[in-house]
Amino acid sequence: MKGKLKSAAKKSTGVKLPKPPKRYREFTERYPALAQAWELMNQAGAEGPLDARTRRLIRIGVAMGAMREGAVRSGVRKASAEGLAVEEIEQVIALAAGTIGLPSAVACWSWVASALERD
Repeated sequence: MKGKLKSAAKKSTGVKLPKPPKRYREFTERYPALAQAWELMNQAGAEGPLDARTRRLIRIGVAMGAMREGAVRSGVRKASAEGLAVEEIEQVIALAAGTIGLPSAVACWSWVASALERD
């Protein structure tokens, strides 16, 4: 089932996403049922009227609001692989700034820059 989930995720965007970090791969190999549950949640979240580009930007924004550095970096790497413009991602930071505050927005800015290898 694991292979089917991955191929379904790839089909949803039609883009080969970057390889997950080593620790993530090790964790999912150790706990395959958790990996499958995670993939199912992601698939369920994709159901609805929002297109893949909008869903990716929303997920990045939610990760920023929750101050989840790893999720921000991962989302930005995936967004870049999917062809989203840097300016689109940067606008998410600007939109989040009023809610999360300037220090948190600067932290998100640094995570995005690092994920895009711009710093």
